[in-house]
Amino acid sequence: MLSGFSKAMRCLVFMVCFVAMISSTAAGEKVRIGWVYAMANTPILVAYHNGFFSQAGVEVELRTFNSGPLLKRALEAGDLDMGYIGMPPAYHSIAEGADLKIVAKVNYGQAALITTKNSPIKTLADLKGKRIAGVRQGSGMDVLLKSIVLKEAAGLDASKDVTILHMPSKMMVESVNKNVVDAAFTWEPYISFAELTGHADVLFDMNKAVPNYPWYVIVANHKTRTLNRDAMYKILKAHKRAVAYLNAHINAGNELITEKFKIKSSLYAARSQVAAREVVLAARGRLGWDEQFNEEDEQFLQRLMNYSYQLGFLKKKLQVNEVIDRTTIDWLQQQL
Repeated sequence: MLSGFSKAMRCLVFMVCFVAMISSTAAGEKVRIGWVYAMANTPILVAYHNGFFSQAGVEVELRTFNSGPLLKRALEAGDLDMGYIGMPPAYHSIAEGADLKIVAKVNYGQAALITTKNSPIKTLADLKGKRIAGVRQGSGMDVLLKSIVLKEAAGLDASKDVTILHMPSKMMVESVNKNVVDAAFTWEPYISFAELTGHADVLFDMNKAVPNYPWYVIVANHKTRTLNRDAMYKILKAHKRAVAYLNAHINAGNELITEKFKIKSSLYAARSQVAAREVVLAARGRLGWDEQFNEEDEQFLQRLMNYSYQLGFLKKKLQVNEVIDRTTIDWLQQQL
């Protein structure tokens, strides 16, 4: 009798503690969200600075990262609950055992291959034997450059036909301008900055080759997707609202973009007469925002994961269903 009573008490205590844990997680803690410092992730800034998160009834703590791999490590260490991150760092983390899932899309487009102004390189085939600036080896941009740009579009072997010089994105425009490299594979707003200030021409636009291809996504860890699901849904509603805000008008959010991505100061340093507004508008012609992760996005994600595996960067083959939280993606699609 005493034994049965003790078991019942232990069960009751466990249930009380479990409910308390869920309540404290949902109501008392800020959701820690990391984001990669990139114009493509503007929706998180809009949601934060316009009060969309707080109006949705959730407190967030934003942390800025200069690269996807750094954010990836913070997620794996348990220092973050959610992240606005590129798809490649996300699926690399999942392949390495992290219990993360993609729960929404953030943007589409953003990358292009630029050449020196008045370059003799007129087609992608002309890149053979040339020097190309690219981001860190094994990064998502590196996979895009080697697979879709060079292999598929140019018919070139990245390991034999070109020399890829890996460097920080901020150095690429100057490297093109000073003929350190013949071309660079970079993203917005660097592309529009280089083009409008007369430093470079666009040779290959990824968003024209693969219209509306997804890049940045929102991921959530296991705890957030289970114990704190209500807060996650509120964050996704705020994210959806931010995307709608940006898409409502071509000028929506442009002042915030100009300020946060230091476009005016960059133009001043380059002694350019180009207006910051022109750079932002040009950049928005190459990238856009969308929260819905659709069937075409899934196909592109699978294509990218396959290339990462073939290039030896991904040690394990992955399928889309291992990477996305389809329940949450479907739920977000039904929200007004």
